[in-house]
Amino acid sequence: MVNDTMEHVDPRLEEGVWTVGPDGDLIPDYESTFPTINEGEVVHGTVVRVDRDEVLVDIGYKSEGVIPVAELSIRRSINPADEVSVGDEIDALVLTKEDAEGRLILSKKRARFELAWKRIEVAAESGEPVNGNVIEVVKGGLILDLGVRGFLPASLVDIRRVQDLDEFMGKELRCKVIELNRSRNNVVLSRRAVLEDERKEMRQAILDRLNPGDVVDGQISNIVDFGAFVDLDGMDGLIHISELSWSHVNHPSEILEIGQDVKVKVLDIDRDRQRISLGLKQTQSDPWQQVLDAYHVDDVVEGRVTKVVTFGAFVEILPGVEGLVHISELAQHHVENPREVVSQGDAVNVVVLEVDAERRRLSLSLKRVEEGAQPLPRPDGAPSVHETPHLQLSEEAFPAGSAVVEEAEAVELEAVEAEAEAIEVEVVPADVEPEAEAEIAEPVAEQVADSEPEAAEPEPEPGETA
Repeated sequence: MVNDTMEHVDPRLEEGVWTVGPDGDLIPDYESTFPTINEGEVVHGTVVRVDRDEVLVDIGYKSEGVIPVAELSIRRSINPADEVSVGDEIDALVLTKEDAEGRLILSKKRARFELAWKRIEVAAESGEPVNGNVIEVVKGGLILDLGVRGFLPASLVDIRRVQDLDEFMGKELRCKVIELNRSRNNVVLSRRAVLEDERKEMRQAILDRLNPGDVVDGQISNIVDFGAFVDLDGMDGLIHISELSWSHVNHPSEILEIGQDVKVKVLDIDRDRQRISLGLKQTQSDPWQQVLDAYHVDDVVEGRVTKVVTFGAFVEILPGVEGLVHISELAQHHVENPREVVSQGDAVNVVVLEVDAERRRLSLSLKRVEEGAQPLPRPDGAPSVHETPHLQLSEEAFPAGSAVVEEAEAVELEAVEAEAEAIEVEVVPADVEPEAEAEIAEPVAEQVADSEPEAAEPEPEPGETA
């Protein structure tokens, strides 16, 4: 009997199109045509209507889903029409299958949150950056839309501190996830980490491209007391103050300014520490080479007195090249004080006594210039120092014997004496070994011996200077 009943089951029931109603009649099985959905599930649908306070979405269910405006985006106070349009296909998370009014309640922002959170978790584990648009400027940083609200602290926005965060509003930024807390829905980002990685790769590319001896173009990015930094298309190299010019430089700002374009020579590359040493003077003509090519011993040359010290006077014969006229070579008669013969700024003719190319030192004589001797033409093509006036204070403005002049001379004398003492005395560090101390003392003794005449000789040899 049972078998007969089974054999006579209406085949339409097996197809899932019809079902048996409460009174035993066959009725259409509408329920079987709807998908099975559960709360917390992400579904896919099409926007069919956009209202001011909600959006209707067709997900193929028995009723259209409703997305309240508060569930559209993580942004605050939005216009639904700015987020979605009719016909858009979107993902939404099922909040409630049936509310008090029997509606299916969905959330677009929570569906995006779930999908985004999984992506952020993967990025945090792998160290890969994530992209997000800046949607808010808050106290202490920026808020990025990652599908999740991500916080970018102001100190991590750039490598250098940013003064105005408003300039990033609406921009897409690439950041690394440095902190993730699901229980608090907390995501902390760092754009600085991405920039540092990019800079590291850029530095390596620059280091791979450069070699010592290369001459490259750059721009002065910073000036400090000990030199200047040059931006070489993304990496800074240092020009030490000693490599700025062939002549003496008191401070780099005397010859350079920030933003100035320069041509520099690569002196050394420390690839392990990613540091580049540069030279500016190496791209300019060496005035010492001009001296070697144009001047020889016994030549009469012209110059200007740049400094007067107790043991003689320094004379600049070319820009960046100074020689020493020892006190014994200033005049035919005995000189107690070099200021009796020359003053700073005087234009003079001198005889070349010695040229030490290796040590870059020049010894000159003023007393050996014969009367009427004409100096050789300047190899740099500059006008004669005798034709170029040197600006000095007028005696009419400060007559001899005035308090101002006497005070100035006293100050100058003290400075010169202090400088002479500094030249004649070398302080040896306490931690220098005895052998090293002897090596330091030897050249100092030579310098003092060169700069002061020996008592046993009637006419001491002149000293030398760098």
